[in-house]
Amino acid sequence: MEIDPFIFRLSIFILSIFVGYYVVWSVTPSLHTPLMSVTNAISSVIIVGAIIAALANIEGEVFSSSSFFGFFAIMLAAINIFGGFLVTQRMLAMYKKKKKDKK
Repeated sequence: MEIDPFIFRLSIFILSIFVGYYVVWSVTPSLHTPLMSVTNAISSVIIVGAIIAALANIEGEVFSSSSFFGFFAIMLAAINIFGGFLVTQRMLAMYKKKKKDKK
């Protein structure tokens, strides 16, 4: 009996969703900033792969499915990186000491 490759990959994907959920929600606030930095680095690698996918004209068409999904991946990864930097800056601002006014 042979397992269908699609079912095998789908089960790995579903397991990774559960593992990722429990890993992210169990992170303490002090480790959140380094975790976001790693996430931003992974998203930058995703953008490189998405650019390659968007520019791969396998069919010779301008608007092929790989171009569409590559562009979609670029947009999602860019939003993820931008949001990650915003969250990281907010977290770092929480640890800065506030200046006291001299009167």
